[in-house]
Order: sequence, then structure tokens, then C-alpha cells
Amino acid sequence: MTRHPEPGLLTGISLLLPITLTTMAIVLLAPIIPDLMAHYAAVPGHEYWVPMILTLPSLCVALLCPLAGILGDWFGRRRLLLAAFLLYAVVGVMPVFLDDLTHILISRAGVGIAEALIYVLSTTMIGDYYKGASRDKWLAAQTAFASMSALLFFNLGGVLGEGGWRTPFWAYASALVMFALVWKFTWEPSRDGTPDVEADAPPHNRSWAGFPWATMAMIVAITVYGSVFFYTVQIQAPSGLAELGMASPSERGFLTSIASIGVPLGTFIYSRIGTRLAVGRLLLLEFALLAIGFMLMARSGTVPGFLAGCFVNQIGAGLLLPTLLVWSMSILRFEFRGRGTGFWQSAFAFGQFLSPLVVTFAGRHTGGLLGAFSVLSLAALGGVVVALIASRASHGGNGAMAHG
Repeated sequence: MTRHPEPGLLTGISLLLPITLTTMAIVLLAPIIPDLMAHYAAVPGHEYWVPMILTLPSLCVALLCPLAGILGDWFGRRRLLLAAFLLYAVVGVMPVFLDDLTHILISRAGVGIAEALIYVLSTTMIGDYYKGASRDKWLAAQTAFASMSALLFFNLGGVLGEGGWRTPFWAYASALVMFALVWKFTWEPSRDGTPDVEADAPPHNRSWAGFPWATMAMIVAITVYGSVFFYTVQIQAPSGLAELGMASPSERGFLTSIASIGVPLGTFIYSRIGTRLAVGRLLLLEFALLAIGFMLMARSGTVPGFLAGCFVNQIGAGLLLPTLLVWSMSILRFEFRGRGTGFWQSAFAFGQFLSPLVVTFAGRHTGGLLGAFSVLSLAALGGVVVALIASRASHGGNGAMAHG
């Protein structure tokens, strides 16, 4: 294979595209869930089992990302990533040929295993290849790409679903395209990020010496905290619009997707200011935007005001995610970068799992969903304290961290 002394544009794109596979695992199939519910209506407990076709991969990601990072540090990133693409394609397409619900759920667990590997290893390789501002921009682009691809896959799933509930599963074969790109335009990273003939041998890094446990634990905790807020609008906004009297599901979905454009806009803003501001100041801005957005959603009482709150909130969310990801990457050396990335991504997935539970709990104690948004606004204001703690821990900010 041709080796490249410096990672080029195609190297970055080949590592950017795999993030769409983690989005596809859930969003693509959402439009066909009613069809699956009807198909398996005779299965006892189907109302619980069928939704797990969507959620089981995410649970696997939350549980297995640290293991994926350990494996990447031991066996090497690229070879495992290539194997994960093949696994994803095979088990992803399997429901086309399966009918037993249990067998389909087993295949979905396989998708989750592959997804954890893809999620961790592609992100880790970006951290291996790129440094400083270049790394920050590629990681921010990954966030924006994931958000935009969700809009695409939701509509693609609906179109493919017109051909029957099995048809969307064929889209999982697109992992083979990712396999070809990574095979062509990447190499096994070495300690300094450049090609090295010795890098073809497994690195077998398993020592935890020098691992920044305290800082990583703080970043992980903030990530779980922030991830709960990150997913609230995407999950709950249609229900909030319904409470405000909007009856059309298609209108609710469309307006939510428009408001969610705030996420890629936030990541774009990060790419312009992220390297110039200390992490504490970034977090202060981000939690303030989240809090303002939630308060507008709770108190506006009108659909336009609610959507304005969603948009402001999503800008904050789009800024928050790359801030935390870049911060974690900046403190991780090559030897344990896979493990650290796995911890971070597991935390982010766990926050996704907690988000609807937190909102439901808050809503039950405040009289409904709009009351829950008021609680979340106050909780986001607690991020001010988080930002002050983070500012002290980062020792002078994002610029210093970028060389970690």
C-alpha cells in the first residue's frame, strides 16, 4: 500500500465518514419501527423487544467503548477498524434474511460491537494523525458531520422503508465503502503519527503509567452531564411542539430538524474560536447557551419562541461536544489514546441513555415536559461551576491543551 508522509485531505475524509455509521445504526431505522411493531405483533412483549432493535447498539457502545480502546492500544488501530467495517456490513445486513426477532436482536448486538470499535478507532486515528489546530478542526468536523448525516438518514430510512421494513438494512453495506477508503488512504499510526515500517507490528501498549486519571475523570463526568443536555432537544422537541398544539407529526419532525441545524453551526463556530479561548471560557459560553435555550423552550408559550430556544440550545450543544472531545484528546499520549478515547465516548453514549430518563423524571415532578425544560435550564446554569473548575484544571486553556 502507498504510504503518505503526511495525512492529507483524503486521509481525514476517510476517518470522518465512519462517524455516519454510528448515526445510521439508530436514525435510519426509526421510520420503520411502526412496520416492525405490526410485523411482530404476535410476539409476546414485542412492544419492548422491537424498540430494542434501535437502542441495543447504543447500549453496546456505552458498555464496550473502553474495551474497544484497550484493544486498539494493544492490537493497533487500523487493522481493528478494517475488521470492524466488515463485521458492521455483515451483521448490519443480516435482518434482510432473518425473520426471528431474537436472531435480529443478536445481529443488532453485533452492530453495536462493530459500532463501538468504529467510533473509538476512527476518532483515535484522527488524534494520532493530526496535531494542534488541524486536529481540533477535524474533530469538530466529525461532530458536525454526525449531526448533518442524522437528517439525511432519517429521510433515507423513510424512502427505503417504502419498499418494506427489510429494505433499509441494505444501507449497512455502505460500511464496505468505508473499508475501501480506510484501506487506501490510511496506515497504522505510530507514536509520532507518521508512517513507520515497525508500526505494522501490533503496538501492544497496555501500561497505564502516566495516564491522566484525575483530569480524564473530570472530563468524563462533564461529558455525561453535558450529553444529557445535548440529546434533549433532538429527542424531546417534537413532544414539546405537541404540547404547544402542533398536531402534525411531519411538521414537528421537520421543524425539529431545522432547529437542530444549530448543532453543526455550533461546531463551525468552535472551529473559528475554539483554539483561541480557554476551555473554561468555552464551557461557560456553552452552558449559558444551553440554559438560555431551555428557558426559552419552557417559558415562551409559542411555537416560534420554542423553536428559537431549541436553536439557541443546539448552538450551545454543537460547541460543547468538540470542546470536550478536543480537551480529552489533548491530554492523551499515543500509548493510551485509544483507552482514553473509549472512556470519553462511553461517557457520551451513557449521557444519551440517561437523557430521556432525566427529562421524564423532571417532567413528572414539574407537571409536564415544559416544566422539565425549566429544571434543565437551572441544571445547565450549574455548568458555570463546572466551567470554573475546568478553567483551573486546564492550566491556562485550550491553546495550551492542544499540544497534549
